[in-house]
Amino acid sequence: MATATAAPAKKWAREYETIYILRHDVDNDVAEKVVDRARDVIKRLDGTLTKLDNWGKRKLAYPIQKNSRGIFVYLKYVGFSDLVAELERNLRLLDEVVRFQTVLLEEDIDPASVAVDPDEVQYLHVEEEEEAEDADLERARSLGMAPRTQREYPSDEASEAKDDDDDDAGDDDAKTDAGDDDAKTDAGTDTEAAPDDDTKEKD
Repeated sequence: MATATAAPAKKWAREYETIYILRHDVDNDVAEKVVDRARDVIKRLDGTLTKLDNWGKRKLAYPIQKNSRGIFVYLKYVGFSDLVAELERNLRLLDEVVRFQTVLLEEDIDPASVAVDPDEVQYLHVEEEEEAEDADLERARSLGMAPRTQREYPSDEASEAKDDDDDDAGDDDAKTDAGDDDAKTDAGTDTEAAPDDDTKEKD
């Protein structure tokens, strides 16, 4: 009697994003080779790359391996648990990569339902440095991989210095008023002394 074979359990994937930073002096050819290596790893482990974005050269939140600037590259992909470990292992082996970070975005994704827009996975070179902030860097900031805007507040020392200047100005005014009073007093003394002298002469 033939027995029905059990259907294999459905394998669910996860969605991840990885941001890695290249040295600022890496040229376009080398940067593209790093992207190609990441593509190969994702494809080899049955993953699907859904978004690729080059954020260009930007200032780092803090120096990394004596680099104050770096080239930020963003990857979003769907795969299984072993994919992240293999991708990060490959990034770690590349001297051009100074830092990387992976975040889990969503669980229980059907790999067959993942659609890919060809325009979203094209690697574009960024020739000019971009200083303007944009929405794409918000996630990098949350990972501590990009600078945050610092608000400027007046320091206590500056406030104290201003108060001291005001006090000094007040003292000068007081001194000036005191000087005026002295001058008036002296003038009054001279005026009163004159009649006394005249009186003596008459006597």
